[in-house]
Amino acid sequence: MPIQTGPCEAWPTELCCDTSSADPAAVERWTLVASQILWGLSGRRYGPCLVTVRPCRRACLESAPFISFQAGVTTGPWIPYIGADGAWRNASVCGCQSDCSCGELCVVYLPGPVYDVTEVNVDGHVLPAGAYRVDAPGKLVRTDGGCWPDCQDMAAAPGQPGTFTVTYRWGLPLDEAAIAAVSELTCHLLQGCGGGSCGCRANRNITRLSRQGVDLDFGDPTVIFKEGRTGLPLADLWLSVVNPYRLTSPSRVYSPDFKRPRVQQWP
Repeated sequence: MPIQTGPCEAWPTELCCDTSSADPAAVERWTLVASQILWGLSGRRYGPCLVTVRPCRRACLESAPFISFQAGVTTGPWIPYIGADGAWRNASVCGCQSDCSCGELCVVYLPGPVYDVTEVNVDGHVLPAGAYRVDAPGKLVRTDGGCWPDCQDMAAAPGQPGTFTVTYRWGLPLDEAAIAAVSELTCHLLQGCGGGSCGCRANRNITRLSRQGVDLDFGDPTVIFKEGRTGLPLADLWLSVVNPYRLTSPSRVYSPDFKRPRVQQWP
């Protein structure tokens, strides 16, 4: 999956501030800014983002310890084992057999989290939605009796004969709490940039103000930002729930033996 530098689009909002006199372009711009800020502070996991991948299925012979031949035809690889009755048998490792399935499962991996699958195209034909399902974590399973292609023509354009593409949305879905958080931050930024005393116009050099017997203490913004928070109650409450350990990015496991799906970046 390519490095993601921000949300795919501005998050939906339900603004509680009056934007009737505000420039629609400014509202759109600061909504995107608020979305980028909360996306980063929440661990860069929220979407959903649309992506099209071209899965590369590893050949079953690549990791085989040996191959058995019969009349010059490859029939393996096989791994010998002792069954429950004490008899020796050969277990085939070719294909996609699962340790929790009695039969063969045809599976390809989709980097996720997978939100939903919008289209699967094999040899230029779009498969019906009932021909596959998604098992966690990100396993696209063929359910119509067929199997995914072992290889494809990477030089051909997606949707052409000999190709295999999966279009899906990845990322965690935005719930009502996330919408409330980004709405609060958007209003805070809009009010400041519109000439108010908050948002981008707030005076960050003041920590204590005394006037006519009233003392006001202001939080140190450097400490707030260092803790991965915004200083706003709804936004910070949401961040403390979805990212309590202040992760900067989702956890990932890398293996030199795992072949990731190909994603076209240009043109």
